[in-house]
Amino acid sequence: MTFAGKAFTTLLFLFSFAQINFAQEAKVNWMSLEEAIAAQQDHPRKIMMDVYTEWCGPCKMMMSRTFTNQQVIDYLNANYYAVKFDAESPNPIQYKGKTFENPGWKQNVRGRNSTHQLSRALGVNAYPTIVYMDENAEIITPISGFKTPPQLEMFLKFFNKKYNGSVSQVEWEAYRDNFNSSW
Repeated sequence: MTFAGKAFTTLLFLFSFAQINFAQEAKVNWMSLEEAIAAQQDHPRKIMMDVYTEWCGPCKMMMSRTFTNQQVIDYLNANYYAVKFDAESPNPIQYKGKTFENPGWKQNVRGRNSTHQLSRALGVNAYPTIVYMDENAEIITPISGFKTPPQLEMFLKFFNKKYNGSVSQVEWEAYRDNFNSSW
């Protein structure tokens, strides 16, 4: 085999290997709020909703640094319905028997646009915000700000394993103060 033939074969092998690894790389199973609520009917689990905007730098960092972490991906996919919601979306959304819209939305706006009514109803005041919901899609709490995988782990595990409908400030602080990240 010639040098060119060997080089081609090597490149083909490396390309194939890279494709296999890329295909096996897991991702968060994002869905809409309506899809998550429908899924809860057959298989109850909590909802973790990432409320973001297109222009938000910390939101982009969460997407590229936190939601690409394999431990975050695995835990979310196994224990939550993960919802991604653009807080400036023009699309109407059904939630709890009500239609939420964005009547002030304008097409072709650069940067900030009008805030969706659902964002306000969820108690979102900053981006990114993670809104945690129980198995009946009732809001537990919104938590604002960029979170690293270990920071997010604390909240994901708390709401999944420790939260049972209510929690006192003392219980939360004891959990938080004694939490040891494994991610």
